[in-house]
Amino acid sequence: MSVMYMLIAFSLLLATGFLFAFIWAMFNGQYEDKYTPSVRILFDDELEETNNEKQHKQNKE
Repeated sequence: MSVMYMLIAFSLLLATGFLFAFIWAMFNGQYEDKYTPSVRILFDDELEETNNEKQHKQNKE
C-alpha cells in the first residue's frame, strides 16, 4: 500500500511540474503567433519550388 501512496505523490508532483511549465510558456509568449502555423505549409511549397527551379537552372549550365 505504501507504493500506492508513493505513486500518487509522484504523479501529483509530475502534474504540478507540467502545470508550471504551461503557465511559464503562456507568460513568455509561446502561444502568441497564431497566424504562422496556419500558413506555414504554403510557405514551404514556395521554398521547394524556388529550390527546384535553382537546381533545374544549374543542371542546364
